[in-house]
Amino acid sequence: MNILIIEDEISLSESICTYLKEDQYLCEVAYDFETGMEKVLLYDYACIILDIGLPGGSGLEILQELKKENKLDGVLIISAKNSLSDKIVGLETGADDYLAKPFHLPELKARVNAIIRRKKFDGNNTLDFDMLHIDLLSKTVSVEGVLLDLTKKEYNLLLFFISNKNKVISKNSIAEHLWGDYMDVADNYDFIYAHIKNLRKKMLKAGCDDYIKSVYGMGYKFSL
Repeated sequence: MNILIIEDEISLSESICTYLKEDQYLCEVAYDFETGMEKVLLYDYACIILDIGLPGGSGLEILQELKKENKLDGVLIISAKNSLSDKIVGLETGADDYLAKPFHLPELKARVNAIIRRKKFDGNNTLDFDMLHIDLLSKTVSVEGVLLDLTKKEYNLLLFFISNKNKVISKNSIAEHLWGDYMDVADNYDFIYAHIKNLRKKMLKAGCDDYIKSVYGMGYKFSL
């Protein structure tokens, strides 16, 4: 899942990014207001880690723009300003949580995970879809007790499918979800076909039904 870190302190931003990548997240960074605003309007993220004090503007303005555009990205505000008024303003503006600096990375990860579970999976730690069982804490997938050996990309692809079940998802949406703005996919979707093929193969080998349906000229749909 995609995480955007909007934080002008480069060392902190890099530490957060490195730590979350170990937990199978795809992280992007923005070090100033303008870059952060551009990214949130161009892409969708499972969670945005947002500093209030940024070069060129306030993180609260970015949060206000997100709500104005009716975007559903989860938002965790991080700020050195540990006043009650800043926390109240951030939460009332639409943030999902607030964490004051300095903080421990395990606590930040736990809050990010909680936001994503609330926003995408109704607060659940596990997901069930017909024969599939997914443990969001251990990041494991099983088919009636048989564990699937999925790569990071395959796991994230499966979660993306399940969180959008019964909807047609375009190839471009899948590409943006798996690679964010690091991948130019304008002319080549071979990597998407490869990941879908491998995920489908592993699910079928474990005895699972084929839920991944191709929708000609449009993309894919995950359904019974």
